[in-house]
Amino acid sequence: MDLTPALGAFTSFSKTVSESDVYLFAGITGDFAPNHVNEQFMRGTQYGRRIAHGALLVGYMSTTSTMVNALMAERVPDIFPVSLGYDRVRFLKPVFIGDTITVRYLVESIDAAKNRSLAKVEVSNDRGEVVAAATHLMKWLPRQST
Repeated sequence: MDLTPALGAFTSFSKTVSESDVYLFAGITGDFAPNHVNEQFMRGTQYGRRIAHGALLVGYMSTTSTMVNALMAERVPDIFPVSLGYDRVRFLKPVFIGDTITVRYLVESIDAAKNRSLAKVEVSNDRGEVVAAATHLMKWLPRQST
């Protein structure tokens, strides 16, 4: 299986993190920590206001991996991806409700022997600060003929 078309594949995704994003995510996951849903509590912290869930940012990272998968489907239609996970996930700075984030996803290396790709994923805020980073590991499998 030739994965060389994946090397250097790049995409990005931008979104303003809304209050509804945070509350819907809290409802889906059950994570109602005051960091995310209690404005009065957070006013008394160094952050001064609510912050988005780190796992929500990983969800936005997943959006960009799906976008790269669509690119790959055009380039190499006889394969499909399965995410093996995100390594070295770091939440470097808070993301506040109302921040516009941009996720950048770049396939940096290919392990042809294992049919895997490694991608650098970075999330920046509208002030140009990197707020989260990870490495995404993707496994590429042959499509079954039907």
